[in-house]
Amino acid sequence: MKHTEDTEEQRGLMEESEESEELSEVEEEHHDKPGEKPLSRSKTKKTFLKKRRAKKSTTCTQCGKSFTKKSCLELHMRVHTGEKPFTCDQCGKSFTQKVHLDVHMTVHTGEKPHTCDQCGKSFSQSSTLKEHMKIHTGEKPFTCDQCGKSFSHSSTLREHMRIHTGARLFTCDQCGKSFNQSSYLKKHMMIHTGERPYTCDQCGKSFTRSQHLKDHMRIHSGARPFICHQCGKTFLLESALKTHLRVHMKEKPHSCSMCGKSFSRLQYLNVHQKTHTAVREYMCFECEKSFTTANSLKLHQRIHTGEKPYMCSHCDKRFSRLAHLKTHEMIHTGEKPYKCSHCDKRFNQSSNLKRHELIHTV
Repeated sequence: MKHTEDTEEQRGLMEESEESEELSEVEEEHHDKPGEKPLSRSKTKKTFLKKRRAKKSTTCTQCGKSFTKKSCLELHMRVHTGEKPFTCDQCGKSFTQKVHLDVHMTVHTGEKPHTCDQCGKSFSQSSTLKEHMKIHTGEKPFTCDQCGKSFSHSSTLREHMRIHTGARLFTCDQCGKSFNQSSYLKKHMMIHTGERPYTCDQCGKSFTRSQHLKDHMRIHSGARPFICHQCGKTFLLESALKTHLRVHMKEKPHSCSMCGKSFSRLQYLNVHQKTHTAVREYMCFECEKSFTTANSLKLHQRIHTGEKPYMCSHCDKRFSRLAHLKTHEMIHTGEKPYKCSHCDKRFNQSSNLKRHELIHTV
């Protein structure tokens, strides 16, 4: 108890000492100014103390932040107290200031009074419109000091900086995986919750992301917007086009650690590696033959079922494999896509080309 009293007494003495020093400075400053009528010490002290108390009354005792008005300090104190006196009568959400409630209410009313004069898009807040306008002006005032990349919003720059710092502030409480953006964590959480909010109105299939649904819808529309400029082949997905381009670039980034053979796709490498491990987990129940992939088993089973789902549009001949149909149709079209690099002779099958090229190697 005595220690507390001593501390309070010391604090009081320190404040009195500081006040006395500041008062001396004020008096010294005042008397240094020529041509002014000197004030009495009591009047100077009274004026000084009045100003000091006014300043103290608008300073936050929690964090030391100062304000020009007492009303501003009172609003600020709600940050520390957690007080939120303004409540939305629609959803029960509470706010520290009435202006924040007014802005929130536009969510329920659908009111968007702030319109972009460039594209006509409307917003509920003027600040959101101001941020949107940067799309049209191309303004990117926030620049990364690590790589020089610029952004239109400070929040986007902060998110980008985590790439350099390696900070992953958002952690999944289910599996411990961390992310550098809260939006990535939200998407990840759907794995655990099983939530699939985006549903196809054609077949009922659901997806975790809107982009996945958009990609899926191309199956129904038949749209294949990604075109290979080398051979004209079209694809549903951009990723499929990128993978296909490796055929032309002869790029094979996936190498087998056992024999060094390379592949353009990881899935091809995974299938190949089973030849080394002798793992054949897919078995035919008709003849007990086993296969390394489910697709190989499916193709094999057509021998037993007699299924031939691929029909030639020229002569109605049917085939169990799409590759066999394509090779057959070249008889009708006269197409010979495989050209000998030595003599310009062409073939409709790659195996025939390989056999022919042996003539030049002898």
